[in-house]
Amino acid sequence: MTALVRDYMTPNPFTISADAPISEAVRLMEEKQVRGLPVVDDKGKLVGLVSEADLIVREAPLEPPLYITFLGSIIYFESPESFHQHLKKTLGQQVQDVMTPNPHTINVDAPISEAARLMVNHHISRLPVLNDQGELVGIISRHDLLRALHAQEASA
Repeated sequence: MTALVRDYMTPNPFTISADAPISEAVRLMEEKQVRGLPVVDDKGKLVGLVSEADLIVREAPLEPPLYITFLGSIIYFESPESFHQHLKKTLGQQVQDVMTPNPHTINVDAPISEAARLMVNHHISRLPVLNDQGELVGIISRHDLLRALHAQEASA
């Protein structure tokens, strides 16, 4: 029998609003011992995901992208866009300033293997889980996938 996301997800995850202060996200994540929070609008619709990595980047040194000038042109060795994203996260005051907008999601009835594929291919640690109406009903993490793998190994 194929294991489904619904069997291993955390239902009704803690959420935070996009306009909440970053300090609230830090407090909630620490208090609830979670590593990421779905970000919802005032109607409860998923608009982003804030993770430890999004918050930790604020503490990393801000380094402008390396470049050279050649014949009057600027040639960047790194994407200026990533510098702008880091700058925005460093200076941001609200969750919407640091969150990852439009995160990858998965349907509640998807197989666990699909969640694993998305996490591996996109280098992410958690996926908000949506029902057929697009409502947030849970969250599944890499730890949940390990529980599923352990259960499959134990039953084999």
